[in-house]
Amino acid sequence: MPMKKSNYLIVDKRILPDYYEKVLAAREMLRTGAVREVSEAARQVGISRSTYYKYKDYLYMPNDATECSKAVFSLMLSHEPGILSQLINTIAELGGNILTITQSLPIDGNASVLLTLDTSSMSLTPQELLKRFSNLRGTGSVKLLAIE
Repeated sequence: MPMKKSNYLIVDKRILPDYYEKVLAAREMLRTGAVREVSEAARQVGISRSTYYKYKDYLYMPNDATECSKAVFSLMLSHEPGILSQLINTIAELGGNILTITQSLPIDGNASVLLTLDTSSMSLTPQELLKRFSNLRGTGSVKLLAIE
């Protein structure tokens, strides 16, 4: 089943405010390690931290693919029996396919999980998946890192 596209538009960036591109540039600086803190990235590109946080989860650069088929999530999970299994089962129930999964050693009762999904057979958008993952028992912070 293809992804729900009704929430998206393809817009020529020339008609958008310049701070959208600046948010993308700041996020790229953070992703690549060019800067370590949001405040530094925001300062370097010329936006406020609040502008960065307001738009960072909603702006993505297009690629050659016409549809989103991969999504990368970062999650913090409680180190309890069944928490990771619950996440994996939820993905399977929604029609997703796990491409990669990496879990860190638990520290202070929490483990970091980096998850890459094939979302081409899912009906939920990456943002809807983010909300679904956030509502699972034992899930702390959930971030959408990239889509393709």
